[in-house]
Amino acid sequence: MTAIRLLLVDDDPLVRAGLSFMMGGADDIEIVGEAADGGEVEALVDRTRPDIVLMDIRMPTVDGLTATERLRARTDAPQVVVLTTFHADEQVLRALRVGAAGFVLKDTPPAEILAAVRRVAAGDPVLSPTVTRQLMRHAVGTAADTRRARARARMAVLNDREREVAVAVGRGLANAEIATGLFMSVATVKTHVSRILAKLDLNNRVQIALLAYDAGLLDEEHTEQEEPEGH
Repeated sequence: MTAIRLLLVDDDPLVRAGLSFMMGGADDIEIVGEAADGGEVEALVDRTRPDIVLMDIRMPTVDGLTATERLRARTDAPQVVVLTTFHADEQVLRALRVGAAGFVLKDTPPAEILAAVRRVAAGDPVLSPTVTRQLMRHAVGTAADTRRARARARMAVLNDREREVAVAVGRGLANAEIATGLFMSVATVKTHVSRILAKLDLNNRVQIALLAYDAGLLDEEHTEQEEPEGH
């Protein structure tokens, strides 16, 4: 089995040491490098070729948001999982919008951080439906109407089936759950997700979820599910 190549980025040497000790003890994870600031990340990625970058958001010179945005703009970008102390932080939301695959809290139990890295390496999101909803509610602001109009215009390129899959992704469902709910195979779900990502020029499922929320599709889904029979 090929080990997951992991790059650690945090300005606190004690945090890096703890993460390195914890993650390096797993048979399927290889720590390929460490950085103390976001400005070091691109050169390290070129040199070490990680699969996943575990990235602190708050760093003194170049923060994790800027570093994530720079990385995700590359054609050969590794996946990024952001580290934070708050789960409903505006910077976390911005990191997800620019392409981070998810986030983990710094006080998350070690086994869960390991599981998050493995899930991202396997192509799965690392946000639970509950946390996803919390973040999305946090996104609502003064520009909500403008954002909704723009999101609806982007989502208009999807066909009906792709729209259904996008809504299911937005609800935080895994591929197997989507397949069961929409009466299709897991392989077909994966194909639809790939097409959605390509059509909307997105990096990952988290961005699909955020766009579906911005477009108001999750509100519509919730209303349809709660509407009494006969209406």
